[in-house]
Amino acid sequence: MSLSGNGPLAGVRVVELAGIGPGPFAAMLLGDLGADVVRVDRPGGAGLSIDPAYDLTNRNKRSVLIDLKSDEGPRQVLDLVERADVLIEGYRPGVAERLGVGPDACLARNPRLVYGRMTGWGQEGPLAARAGHDIGYIALTGTLSMIGKADEPPVVPANLVGDYAGGSLYLVIGVLAALQHARSEGGSGQVVDAAIVDGAAHLATMIHGMMAAGGWQDRRGANLLDGGCPFYGSYETADGEYMAVGALEQQFYDQFVELLGIKDEIPARKDFGRWDELRDAVAARFRTRTRAEWTAVFEGSDACVAPVLSLREAPAHPHLAARETFVDHGGITQPAPAPRFSATPAAVTRPPALPGADTADVARDWDVRSIQPHESHESREDR
Repeated sequence: MSLSGNGPLAGVRVVELAGIGPGPFAAMLLGDLGADVVRVDRPGGAGLSIDPAYDLTNRNKRSVLIDLKSDEGPRQVLDLVERADVLIEGYRPGVAERLGVGPDACLARNPRLVYGRMTGWGQEGPLAARAGHDIGYIALTGTLSMIGKADEPPVVPANLVGDYAGGSLYLVIGVLAALQHARSEGGSGQVVDAAIVDGAAHLATMIHGMMAAGGWQDRRGANLLDGGCPFYGSYETADGEYMAVGALEQQFYDQFVELLGIKDEIPARKDFGRWDELRDAVAARFRTRTRAEWTAVFEGSDACVAPVLSLREAPAHPHLAARETFVDHGGITQPAPAPRFSATPAAVTRPPALPGADTADVARDWDVRSIQPHESHESREDR
């Protein structure tokens, strides 16, 4: 993969009003794809305790420092908005309006602006003003209820399903669709209301269809893709590690049981009443060898079996290393931009933006004089 190039969004200008979680990740993705992302940081930080130098969701961005609660703060943001294509904010409903940088104010300055709003509950509805986090959003949509074993509490999938899949990615999709409309003949700017509850629900569209058709039970650990199937799940190995099995189709399953060495010792895969027996046989066999040994057994096959690697182990896997799925930038190993483009390759070009570090450069490049840092008396005297 080429690590040079501006990405397909080169020339697109994005203003991000600093927040935490899905908003910054969405802006990072736009920056990964080549957009010029300017993050408006607030004095005192955004409330996340991570060292800004390691906050990878702020890579490929520049930062300016603006106090939106000051007299001049809203005007400075609107000056940036006038020259932007996209704005992203993740405040509770009504907060941006109270600060003077809501959709009406921004679209009045720039009628073609795409105003992206990232929230958990959405801009309207009984819960819109309530606080929340990823786990609550995916709980309410039914998504969390699907994840985990039948006789145990639901398993929390970090904040990947809600914040980033149901939130960030849907915001990016909406922003890019709205940007296409704004740039078309007769098009205009608009507001994109990206709610994590909407996105997380939408992710389960196939499951709802299967449930309506009678092919999915509304309880976890009882279905083909939720761990209920003995040939779609994870199994412990002799060294306390795990192997992941996804041998759903018959031809893959045949290779799986052959290489596992239990072909002649198990019930038929469609004998649903004996699935517990089949699962026990698979589990017992996996516990006889280490993860490395089983990896070698299944390597080169279509049995759909893979070792469960840790976050630190994954970058060194031969396939991921060959594809440069992870890159090192500024001494930090991190996922490379995705997806990939043949004509406009994306790249990590800038480390995480430090709050306010780029104010002077952005003021110059965007020709926004109102954010130009004021010279101190001492600095003038030194000249």
